[in-house]
Amino acid sequence: MSAPAAPRPSPRRNREQVMAAIRAAAIAEFSANGLKGTSTQAIAQRAGLTKPQLHYYIRGKEELYEELLMSVVADWRGMFDAGSRDPGRVLGDYIRSKIQLAFDKPEISRIFTREVLDGGRNLEKFWPDARKRTREKVAAINGWIAKGLMQPVDAHALLMAIWAMTQFYADSALQVQQLRKPGQPGWAPEREALVEELTRFVLRGCGIRD
Repeated sequence: MSAPAAPRPSPRRNREQVMAAIRAAAIAEFSANGLKGTSTQAIAQRAGLTKPQLHYYIRGKEELYEELLMSVVADWRGMFDAGSRDPGRVLGDYIRSKIQLAFDKPEISRIFTREVLDGGRNLEKFWPDARKRTREKVAAINGWIAKGLMQPVDAHALLMAIWAMTQFYADSALQVQQLRKPGQPGWAPEREALVEELTRFVLRGCGIRD
């Protein structure tokens, strides 16, 4: 018995376009509802596909979820130059990169945050690399302190404060809009001014001239 023929995408939608639509739909559903609360039917409908068509392109929602979750990790890699001797530049660039990601990919950030709030059962592959990279950042910060390039701080607390300040603009975008510009849905602060303000705040707290 021959295998069933694959559903044909619309002439206007090639495979790459269909997969892009599936990923966009999955990001929207997972960021709003988490893994458990998202159904493949919802992803299919949002992507403009039937459920059988969706399953031709993906095995299941779990595989797609893991791919999107790990894309957050991939975006975070390389943001912090632990080999530099210039803490002001490194911390400033790090804050800028984190803010840019929060503004450009807020739903991806929310997927990660929701997973953590749900217990992080799907992050087992993430933690070992995250611990390694955090140790490298902490070592760099402690090295700058030892050389007198910045005031003594708790390196872990500094990193987590930066994460909290920057990811807040993705995870709590609605709160920011409601408190700053009620009645203007979709409003967001001007990112360059925000980067400058947060960078100034952090560098001054570390005793670094901005």
